[in-house]
Amino acid sequence: MKKKERRSEELGSQWLNAMCEVLKGGVLAGVTTILALLACSALVSAGALPVSAMYGAVLAVCVLGAMIGGIWAVRRVGTRSLLVGLGVGAVLFLLLLTAGLIVYKGASVANGGTGILCASLCGGAIPGLLGGKPKKKRRR
Repeated sequence: MKKKERRSEELGSQWLNAMCEVLKGGVLAGVTTILALLACSALVSAGALPVSAMYGAVLAVCVLGAMIGGIWAVRRVGTRSLLVGLGVGAVLFLLLLTAGLIVYKGASVANGGTGILCASLCGGAIPGLLGGKPKKKRRR
């Protein structure tokens, strides 16, 4: 009986550790995205990047940030890599949405939010698909 209780406690702690790593990966993705957006805004101010290309740059930066956070989280968790990567992308999107709602009181997902959501999820899914441990081949 004690072994079964211990196993359920271990599963609970593994799940909690995985969620903490997903949140840490999402914060890393958010910091990376904000720094890259700052660099893009400096390029626009300098005239090296046209203002019309900024939405595409925002999407590319969201993919980049989600990939960096996803790579970190997938390496730390090790199992269920696709779910971990998608979780990091979702955390990044929620961080960006929250920041947008704080800065712009009337912001909504309809104003380009679907593109950012897709970019964040795809950026998180890429390390999830590529970063998983290969399955062991069975000998016959």
